[in-house]
Amino acid sequence: MSVEIVSKHHQAQGAFDFGRIRENKPIGFPHEQGGIRSISNLFYWAHAWSDTGGLIDTHPHQGFEIMSYVLNGKISHYDTKYDRWLDLDVGDAQVIRAGNGISHAEKILPGGEFFQIWFDPDLTKTMKKEASYSDIKASDFPIKETTNGTAKTIIGEGSPMQIDSEKIVITEISNISGNWEMSLDKDSLYTIYVLKGEGEAEQGALSPNDFLIVKGESQLKIEFATEAKLFMIQSPTEVSYRTYAEGQTL
Repeated sequence: MSVEIVSKHHQAQGAFDFGRIRENKPIGFPHEQGGIRSISNLFYWAHAWSDTGGLIDTHPHQGFEIMSYVLNGKISHYDTKYDRWLDLDVGDAQVIRAGNGISHAEKILPGGEFFQIWFDPDLTKTMKKEASYSDIKASDFPIKETTNGTAKTIIGEGSPMQIDSEKIVITEISNISGNWEMSLDKDSLYTIYVLKGEGEAEQGALSPNDFLIVKGESQLKIEFATEAKLFMIQSPTEVSYRTYAEGQTL
């Protein structure tokens, strides 16, 4: 059982388009310094933003499932399958199922901010599929008011977003204040990004852009001094297939 806090300072850092796009990465690529490496079937997690706007030029993907989720502003996405640019606004999400191959590009408009998260599916199956993607508008995700805050289900029960990577549940929890408690499945692993709020957990202080890794716990408690927002991913402690991080080849 453990709760680990990874501050922004200890996460991997990155940049695109001559520094116009900046990133901090709670889960970095294997070759990067800082941060941590793949967890469960989460291969990569980047938080990217641009004050001036910037471009991540066309590049290829295979096998992985790649989700973009817009936190602020607007981003625009292009891919070679549909040969068009498509805008995503705050709260919108897109998942690319890269399958047997696709190339895409992204533009972050000025003030834009988003997560890009790579899921590690069973490549022996996904590499045999045609590439596909889904764009989901913010209004299409189910939202529920709870005693723990306002919960928006991005992947999970009631959400239109579907992926092949197993046992993934993603929830954005907003309007959190005071003494926050969340019941957890101790047989799952939780990764949590602090989007907003200053707080104190048993393991230490929390600030925006901090990252928590929770294993084998049935409950998480945080005392927030300011209104908070969290982005939480539940994933399996043991994956039933060999992941790319474990040596499965593309």
